[in-house]
Amino acid sequence: MFVITLSYVADLDRIDEAMDDHREWVDGQFEDGVFVASGAMVPRTGGVILAAGLERPELEARLALDPFQQKGLAEYTIVEFAPRKVVPGLERLQA
Repeated sequence: MFVITLSYVADLDRIDEAMDDHREWVDGQFEDGVFVASGAMVPRTGGVILAAGLERPELEARLALDPFQQKGLAEYTIVEFAPRKVVPGLERLQA
């Protein structure tokens, strides 16, 4: 399980210009079953993604395809953790 934080390193005007492409990429990760949650930080300084079911090298390869990454609009921090307890319905997230 991974928690990925994206911190914007560009003006929001540039982020907004790339947002449709970023969201399309995010949708593809959900379709692949890799992302389990995502959304904007509050205040809007970046985003947070929860990912599961893959190894870190594959995650890093996928993140490299994010339009925000390719355009130098965001920096990424990846934290890996092993969930030991989850609410009913999220058992697939447990290590």
